[in-house]
Amino acid sequence: MARRHVTGMAVAVLAVAVTAAACGSSGGGSSSSSGGKKSVEIGFQGPLSGDNQQLGINAVDGVKTAIAEANKKGDLPFTLKLAQSDDQGDPNVGPTAARQLIDNSAVLAVVGPVFSGATKASEPLFSKANLLSVSPSATNPALTTLGFTTFFRDIAPDTVQGAAAADYVVKTLKAKKVFSLDDASEYGTGLSGAFEPEAKKDGATITHDSVNPTKDYTSEATKIIADKPDAVYYSGYYAEFALLTKALKTKGYKGILASGDGSNDDQFIKQAGVANANGVYLTCPCGDANSDPKAAAFVKSFEATNAGAKPGTYSGEAYDATNAIVTVLKQVGAGATRKSVATAFKSVDYVGLTKTLKFSPTGEVAGSNVFIYQVKNGERTVLGSTAVLVKG
Repeated sequence: MARRHVTGMAVAVLAVAVTAAACGSSGGGSSSSSGGKKSVEIGFQGPLSGDNQQLGINAVDGVKTAIAEANKKGDLPFTLKLAQSDDQGDPNVGPTAARQLIDNSAVLAVVGPVFSGATKASEPLFSKANLLSVSPSATNPALTTLGFTTFFRDIAPDTVQGAAAADYVVKTLKAKKVFSLDDASEYGTGLSGAFEPEAKKDGATITHDSVNPTKDYTSEATKIIADKPDAVYYSGYYAEFALLTKALKTKGYKGILASGDGSNDDQFIKQAGVANANGVYLTCPCGDANSDPKAAAFVKSFEATNAGAKPGTYSGEAYDATNAIVTVLKQVGAGATRKSVATAFKSVDYVGLTKTLKFSPTGEVAGSNVFIYQVKNGERTVLGSTAVLVKG
């Protein structure tokens, strides 16, 4: 996922929470001590402030849960701690946030970045520092083709989500004419770029438009309604999608309204209003832990770790990424370095909550499902996977 910009002052409010003193070189060969045990830090980079911060909070809370569980087991040769770096989902802030983690030599691996734009801007620095980076959410297809040597993601790229979303909208919901709108970000253009060709292949007529995030979607809603589409698919984030939804509903739009994983959060419902959000479809290459009986233990642990908060989009993926990193840290032992961790992660084979984490040489995770959600009575409800729901 990606985020284009917040403000020119974003760097000034960058917040990094470092939980243990760091020493040694930036190569990550040393770390601090805690209670007689060496402390090893796992970094997190993502939006912890800004309009779409909830997606970052969901992810970092998953990291916290995995770290708390690992420390509680007591079978590690070190104590795990967390270093947080807020990039606001902004590619302009991403490199500064990445450097904060790189400069902390106790950080031996990073979960994140969360949004695709910040990921693209940060990964050259992580690769240069031999620092492993595992994103739970950056879905732009190009990210695994740019030569980043320490980048992995445990979520399917938008080539998978976009095609599955198009199949559902056209084949199952029977939309013949679709208005595809993106937010001009790395994430948005990647998702719409995968959605549109598949929708055309399925027989739909597509109108494309691209609009930078704004606070007023009145003119765009007017343009969409004049086009008379059966469905609108928005490739962007929940804060903007909520505003677009309100504008469309205010102008009387009655057709199908859908968006991708960047909008798949309860904040969309809160910001759009229940009456406007009801009936909206959301797609995501991620399931809902709260409604999955197999994830009951994770949900209980997550709530205990995060003051009663429930898992959200990317919580499970971030939890799995962290646990896979912990597995590698245990494997390489107390003498772990950034380079040894990044090298060992290439062959990781971890059975996680959301999927088995095995990666291709480019960093893509093997296997994934795309799920369809719909807002019903003010709540996001999982309808099922596209493998089951797509008809025709």
